[in-house]
Amino acid sequence: MLGRIAVAAIVAGAVAGVFFWAAHTIKVVPLVIQAEVYEEQSAGGSRAHNHASDRATGKAVQAEEEWTPASSIERVAYTLIADLLLSIGFAFVLCSAFAISGRAIDWREGTVWGIVAFVAVYVSPVLGLAPELPGMQASDLHARQAWWLSAAVAGAVGLALAFLARPIWLRVGGAVFVVVPHLIGAPVHELHAGPVPAELAAQFAVASLAVTGFFWVVLGACAGYAFERMQKT
Repeated sequence: MLGRIAVAAIVAGAVAGVFFWAAHTIKVVPLVIQAEVYEEQSAGGSRAHNHASDRATGKAVQAEEEWTPASSIERVAYTLIADLLLSIGFAFVLCSAFAISGRAIDWREGTVWGIVAFVAVYVSPVLGLAPELPGMQASDLHARQAWWLSAAVAGAVGLALAFLARPIWLRVGGAVFVVVPHLIGAPVHELHAGPVPAELAAQFAVASLAVTGFFWVVLGACAGYAFERMQKT
Protein backbone atom coordinates (compact mmCIF):
# COMPACT_ATOMS: atom_id res chain seq x y z
CA MET A 1 0.00 0.00 0.00
CA LEU A 2 2.72 2.45 0.98
CA GLY A 3 4.68 1.59 -2.16
CA ARG A 4 1.67 2.29 -4.36
CA ILE A 5 1.08 5.63 -2.66
CA ALA A 6 4.74 6.55 -3.16
CA VAL A 7 4.67 5.62 -6.86
CA ALA A 8 1.42 7.53 -7.44
CA ALA A 9 2.76 10.59 -5.61
CA ILE A 10 6.09 10.64 -7.47
CA VAL A 11 4.47 10.22 -10.90
CA ALA A 12 1.70 12.75 -10.26
CA GLY A 13 4.08 15.21 -8.62
CA ALA A 14 6.59 15.01 -11.45
CA VAL A 15 3.95 15.62 -14.13
CA ALA A 16 2.25 18.45 -12.24
CA GLY A 17 5.63 19.92 -11.32
CA VAL A 18 6.59 20.31 -14.98
CA PHE A 19 3.33 22.13 -15.71
CA PHE A 20 3.85 24.28 -12.61
CA TRP A 21 7.39 25.12 -13.69
CA ALA A 22 6.21 26.13 -17.18
CA ALA A 23 3.47 28.40 -15.83
CA HIS A 24 5.82 29.73 -13.15
CA THR A 25 8.50 30.55 -15.72
CA ILE A 26 6.11 32.24 -18.14
CA LYS A 27 3.94 34.22 -15.71
CA VAL A 28 5.80 34.75 -12.42
CA VAL A 29 9.55 34.75 -13.06
CA PRO A 30 9.49 37.79 -15.43
CA LEU A 31 7.77 39.84 -12.73
CA VAL A 32 10.37 38.74 -10.15
CA ILE A 33 13.17 39.79 -12.53
CA GLN A 34 11.58 43.22 -13.00
CA ALA A 35 11.28 43.63 -9.22
CA GLU A 36 14.94 42.68 -8.80
CA VAL A 37 15.89 45.51 -11.15
CA TYR A 38 14.01 48.04 -9.00
CA GLU A 39 15.50 46.51 -5.85
CA GLU A 40 19.03 46.69 -7.25
CA GLN A 41 18.55 50.30 -8.35
CA SER A 42 17.33 51.23 -4.89
CA ALA A 43 20.09 49.29 -3.16
CA GLY A 44 22.67 50.78 -5.51
CA GLY A 45 21.55 54.28 -4.66
CA SER A 46 21.68 53.52 -0.94
CA ARG A 47 25.15 51.98 -1.22
CA ALA A 48 26.42 54.96 -3.21
CA HIS A 49 25.10 57.32 -0.55
CA ASN A 50 26.65 55.24 2.24
CA HIS A 51 29.97 54.94 0.43
CA ALA A 52 30.07 58.69 -0.12
CA SER A 53 29.42 59.23 3.57
CA ASP A 54 32.11 56.70 4.48
CA ARG A 55 34.65 58.39 2.23
CA ALA A 56 33.76 61.75 3.72
CA THR A 57 34.37 60.43 7.24
CA GLY A 58 37.44 58.41 6.26
CA LYS A 59 35.86 54.97 6.80
CA ALA A 60 36.90 51.99 4.69
CA VAL A 61 34.48 51.12 1.89
CA GLN A 62 33.59 47.44 1.62
CA ALA A 63 31.75 45.87 -1.30
CA GLU A 64 28.49 44.09 -0.48
CA GLU A 65 27.68 41.11 -2.62
CA GLU A 66 24.57 38.95 -2.59
CA TRP A 67 24.16 35.63 -4.40
CA THR A 68 22.09 35.72 -7.57
CA PRO A 69 21.73 33.16 -10.39
CA ALA A 70 24.74 33.38 -12.71
CA SER A 71 22.58 33.13 -15.85
CA SER A 72 19.03 32.68 -17.06
CA ILE A 73 19.75 28.97 -17.55
CA GLU A 74 20.78 28.62 -13.90
CA ARG A 75 17.63 30.42 -12.77
CA VAL A 76 15.45 28.16 -14.93
CA ALA A 77 17.20 25.03 -13.64
CA TYR A 78 16.83 26.00 -9.98
CA THR A 79 13.20 26.93 -10.53
CA LEU A 80 12.51 23.54 -12.15
CA ILE A 81 14.16 21.63 -9.29
CA ALA A 82 12.29 23.63 -6.64
CA ASP A 83 8.93 23.24 -8.41
CA LEU A 84 9.40 19.48 -8.87
CA LEU A 85 10.32 18.94 -5.23
CA LEU A 86 7.42 21.09 -4.03
CA SER A 87 4.98 19.30 -6.34
CA ILE A 88 6.10 15.81 -5.33
CA GLY A 89 5.90 16.75 -1.65
CA PHE A 90 2.33 18.00 -1.99
CA ALA A 91 1.46 14.94 -4.09
CA PHE A 92 2.54 12.72 -1.19
CA VAL A 93 0.22 14.68 1.12
CA LEU A 94 -2.71 14.38 -1.31
CA CYS A 95 -2.24 10.67 -2.01
CA SER A 96 -1.91 9.97 1.71
CA ALA A 97 -5.14 11.89 2.31
CA PHE A 98 -6.83 9.85 -0.43
CA ALA A 99 -5.82 6.62 1.29
CA ILE A 100 -6.88 7.81 4.75
CA SER A 101 -10.29 8.96 3.49
CA GLY A 102 -11.12 5.49 2.17
CA ARG A 103 -13.05 7.01 -0.72
CA ALA A 104 -13.03 5.96 -4.35
CA ILE A 105 -10.75 8.48 -6.04
CA ASP A 106 -10.41 9.23 -9.74
CA TRP A 107 -9.11 12.26 -11.60
CA ARG A 108 -12.41 14.15 -11.17
CA GLU A 109 -12.50 13.55 -7.42
CA GLY A 110 -8.81 14.37 -7.29
CA THR A 111 -9.46 17.70 -8.99
CA VAL A 112 -11.98 18.62 -6.29
CA TRP A 113 -9.44 17.70 -3.60
CA GLY A 114 -6.86 19.84 -5.38
CA ILE A 115 -9.17 22.85 -5.40
CA VAL A 116 -9.94 22.43 -1.70
CA ALA A 117 -6.21 22.10 -0.95
CA PHE A 118 -5.57 25.28 -2.96
CA VAL A 119 -8.07 27.17 -0.83
CA ALA A 120 -6.60 25.80 2.40
CA VAL A 121 -2.89 26.08 1.64
CA TYR A 122 -2.80 29.22 -0.50
CA VAL A 123 -6.00 31.28 -0.58
CA SER A 124 -6.55 31.32 3.18
CA PRO A 125 -3.00 32.50 4.06
CA VAL A 126 -2.99 35.03 1.20
CA LEU A 127 -6.03 36.75 2.69
CA GLY A 128 -3.71 37.81 5.51
CA LEU A 129 -0.30 38.01 3.83
CA ALA A 130 -0.08 38.94 0.16
CA PRO A 131 2.67 37.45 -2.05
CA GLU A 132 5.84 39.55 -1.88
CA LEU A 133 8.26 40.55 -4.61
CA PRO A 134 11.96 41.27 -3.99
CA GLY A 135 12.31 44.77 -2.58
CA MET A 136 8.81 44.89 -1.07
CA GLN A 137 8.36 45.83 2.56
CA ALA A 138 7.49 43.06 4.97
CA SER A 139 7.23 42.37 8.67
CA ASP A 140 9.56 40.04 10.58
CA LEU A 141 10.30 36.90 8.54
CA HIS A 142 9.83 34.43 11.40
CA ALA A 143 6.54 36.02 12.42
CA ARG A 144 5.28 35.83 8.83
CA GLN A 145 6.36 32.21 8.45
CA ALA A 146 4.68 31.22 11.72
CA TRP A 147 1.41 32.94 10.82
CA TRP A 148 1.43 31.56 7.25
CA LEU A 149 1.98 28.03 8.57
CA SER A 150 -0.76 28.39 11.17
CA ALA A 151 -3.21 29.68 8.55
CA ALA A 152 -2.37 26.84 6.14
CA VAL A 153 -2.67 24.15 8.83
CA ALA A 154 -5.89 25.65 10.20
CA GLY A 155 -7.28 25.84 6.66
CA ALA A 156 -6.38 22.23 5.86
CA VAL A 157 -7.67 20.80 9.15
CA GLY A 158 -10.76 23.00 9.17
CA LEU A 159 -11.79 22.17 5.61
CA ALA A 160 -11.09 18.47 6.16
CA LEU A 161 -13.46 18.49 9.13
CA ALA A 162 -16.04 20.58 7.29
CA PHE A 163 -16.16 18.23 4.28
CA LEU A 164 -15.27 14.81 5.70
CA ALA A 165 -16.57 14.72 9.27
CA ARG A 166 -19.98 13.16 9.92
CA PRO A 167 -21.17 14.94 13.10
CA ILE A 168 -22.56 18.37 12.33
CA TRP A 169 -20.75 19.93 15.29
CA LEU A 170 -17.40 18.84 13.85
CA ARG A 171 -18.28 20.37 10.49
CA VAL A 172 -19.22 23.66 12.10
CA GLY A 173 -16.10 23.53 14.26
CA GLY A 174 -13.98 22.96 11.15
CA ALA A 175 -15.45 26.02 9.46
CA VAL A 176 -14.74 28.11 12.56
CA PHE A 177 -11.21 26.71 12.81
CA VAL A 178 -10.39 28.07 9.33
CA VAL A 179 -10.98 31.67 10.40
CA VAL A 180 -9.15 31.54 13.77
CA PRO A 181 -5.74 32.72 12.39
CA HIS A 182 -7.49 35.61 10.64
CA LEU A 183 -9.20 36.63 13.86
CA ILE A 184 -5.78 36.70 15.52
CA GLY A 185 -4.43 38.68 12.58
CA ALA A 186 -1.32 38.47 10.41
CA PRO A 187 1.88 40.33 11.37
CA VAL A 188 1.80 43.99 10.37
CA HIS A 189 4.53 46.53 9.72
CA GLU A 190 4.80 50.26 9.23
CA LEU A 191 4.36 51.23 5.59
CA HIS A 192 6.88 53.40 3.74
CA ALA A 193 7.41 54.17 0.07
CA GLY A 194 9.31 51.28 -1.54
CA PRO A 195 11.15 50.77 -4.84
CA VAL A 196 8.65 48.31 -6.35
CA PRO A 197 5.73 49.95 -8.22
CA ALA A 198 2.25 49.10 -6.93
CA GLU A 199 1.20 48.01 -10.43
CA LEU A 200 3.97 45.40 -10.51
CA ALA A 201 3.01 44.10 -7.06
CA ALA A 202 -0.63 43.80 -8.16
CA GLN A 203 0.36 41.90 -11.30
CA PHE A 204 2.49 39.56 -9.19
CA ALA A 205 -0.36 38.87 -6.76
CA VAL A 206 -2.75 38.01 -9.60
CA ALA A 207 -0.18 35.90 -11.45
CA SER A 208 0.73 34.00 -8.28
CA LEU A 209 -2.93 33.29 -7.56
CA ALA A 210 -3.59 32.07 -11.11
CA VAL A 211 -0.45 29.94 -11.39
CA THR A 212 -0.89 28.35 -7.96
CA GLY A 213 -4.56 27.62 -8.65
CA PHE A 214 -3.61 26.03 -11.99
CA PHE A 215 -0.98 23.95 -10.22
CA TRP A 216 -3.37 22.57 -7.61
CA VAL A 217 -6.00 21.68 -10.21
CA VAL A 218 -3.42 19.82 -12.31
CA LEU A 219 -1.86 18.17 -9.25
CA GLY A 220 -5.23 17.05 -7.91
CA ALA A 221 -6.25 15.56 -11.26
CA CYS A 222 -2.88 13.83 -11.75
CA ALA A 223 -2.81 12.52 -8.18
CA GLY A 224 -6.37 11.21 -8.45
CA TYR A 225 -5.65 9.48 -11.76
CA ALA A 226 -2.35 7.99 -10.58
CA PHE A 227 -3.87 6.87 -7.27
CA GLU A 228 -6.75 5.15 -9.06
CA ARG A 229 -4.37 3.37 -11.44
CA MET A 230 -2.12 2.21 -8.62
CA GLN A 231 -5.11 0.79 -6.74
CA LYS A 232 -6.08 -1.30 -9.77
CA THR A 233 -2.66 -2.87 -10.23
